[in-house]
Amino acid sequence: MVAPSRAAEEPFIIPAPKADMAPASGLKTAVIAGGCFWGVQGVYQHTNGVVQAVSGYAGGKETTANYDAVSNGTTGHAEAVKITYDPQKISYGKILQIYFSVVHDPTQLNRQGPDSGTQYRSTIFASSPEERTVAQDYIAQLNSAKVYKKPIATTIEPLQAFYPAENYHQDYLTLHPRQPYIVFNDLPKIENLKKVFAESYRDKPALVRDAKATTN
Repeated sequence: MVAPSRAAEEPFIIPAPKADMAPASGLKTAVIAGGCFWGVQGVYQHTNGVVQAVSGYAGGKETTANYDAVSNGTTGHAEAVKITYDPQKISYGKILQIYFSVVHDPTQLNRQGPDSGTQYRSTIFASSPEERTVAQDYIAQLNSAKVYKKPIATTIEPLQAFYPAENYHQDYLTLHPRQPYIVFNDLPKIENLKKVFAESYRDKPALVRDAKATTN
């Protein structure tokens, strides 16, 4: 990540998806990429129905799934977040609505704010035909509604694998709330979540370190 150059974008006020996945029993996962994973993880850690959000890498090979290699922008990986959620409490469509509204600017190609490169691309990593269909239909719906000034640049890629990032990247927003990058680029996203999706906001984040503590 580089030094911030401007404040985080204002949220986009967008309609919910017309088509969504049917509620299911048991936990589900979704993998998305929308710029630096610190902020993406932070938003979903504050989202009701999310059990865990893990920063990591998707789109490339296991041998290059590390921060030094991914930062070069040549590995095929994107900084991504794996979201484990309870579909009885939050739907896949709601996760995407938050993603397109407050997580990032989906019209930016291969960049978010001060960060540029394919590793910061806007991508939904679909793990099933149902996820791909919901994502495709929602992108078409939002483009048709013209809620953005430019067409959506978000791509949909098949999820081959997800690789968790290094420990020091996990829970970064919570652990470093005064870090300038976090203050300038990511804390506004949490405030936007609280403001735009009040019913989905949770004050206490679902931290990776807390989940690890309960399994040890």
